[in-house]
Amino acid sequence: MDESRRKWDHMAAKAQSKAVVESTGGEPADTLRSYYEQMSLVRSFELRSSEMYARAKIGGYCHLNLGEEATVVGLMAAIEKRDYLFTGYRDHGYALMRGISPESVMAELFGKVTGVSGGRGGSMHMFDSEARLLGGYGIVGGQIPPATGAALALKYQEAAGADAAAVMCLLGDGTTNIGAFHESLNLAGLWKLPIVYVIVNNGLGMGTTVEKASAEPDLYKRAASYRMPGVRVDGDDVLAVRDAARDALKQARESRQPVLLEVMCYRLRGHSVVDPARYRAPEDTTIAQQSDPVPSFRAELIASGVLTEADAAAIDEAADVRVSAAVVFADESPEPDVDDLFKYVYATAVANAPSALPGEPVMDAL
Repeated sequence: MDESRRKWDHMAAKAQSKAVVESTGGEPADTLRSYYEQMSLVRSFELRSSEMYARAKIGGYCHLNLGEEATVVGLMAAIEKRDYLFTGYRDHGYALMRGISPESVMAELFGKVTGVSGGRGGSMHMFDSEARLLGGYGIVGGQIPPATGAALALKYQEAAGADAAAVMCLLGDGTTNIGAFHESLNLAGLWKLPIVYVIVNNGLGMGTTVEKASAEPDLYKRAASYRMPGVRVDGDDVLAVRDAARDALKQARESRQPVLLEVMCYRLRGHSVVDPARYRAPEDTTIAQQSDPVPSFRAELIASGVLTEADAAAIDEAADVRVSAAVVFADESPEPDVDDLFKYVYATAVANAPSALPGEPVMDAL
């Protein structure tokens, strides 16, 4: 990876973010404390998820938000209840910050019926219509077309008298090179849809750097092709992320102006929990560790007098206790009934739908 380029990009985002945050004035201490509590919860949840995966409590794929806590909390502080959220498969923290309980999210990871998706989705497919979290998509970029369609539906509903709302669609940096990204942004720009596309740029599309995958590595500049604003922000600064996302969502709701927001951050682990990330240069790993938003925000709040060392320790302990309770809940929750294996395969009854369990004959002998 071109570490000097990556570091320069990150510092440039910090400079832009500083101007955004300074324009907002001071933040209430309670708000800052709340953001740290949320970041601590996401950190604790993801660390425990990694542990549970290693203990074979969690199956399938599992992608963590470790290192992206400020991005998660900042984006979710900006989105309103009336808005809709679509994510990729790195979705645990977003589900938590959308108001879904740690118990429901952990149970989903365990594949239990008490999970937010009834144990059918697992790590990559969190879904809760009441929270207006419409996935959790395992296919790279699979969320972009339906999110764009949802924005079109909102435009029709608003024309019919419904209150204005917007869609926030999260995607990774590697997603920006697939056809669905360009097709969707083109339609959003053409039809003036109320949607904010958020590129969570952690510098690595799985194991390939942005610089080696994108002819234009400044991904926010791609917005110009579709005549929509493109903004880059420091993903390690929870306030900068929140303010940039709030402004983008406001434009989407009030002006039907789609926005492309690029959030610069690092992931502290590999692409998934089983990825040792040996492709990562030592210097880049060091930069990621130095940019870790959780201890950085903790130190900033202590230095400014918002928290004491004891306050911060108590918050971290409370997060650990809450996540421990979620693990117990998930572990003790019932497994899905095998008779429900084919339930929800189709929304309505379909002739000749599959019903045989593994090992059963496909058809009776004549």
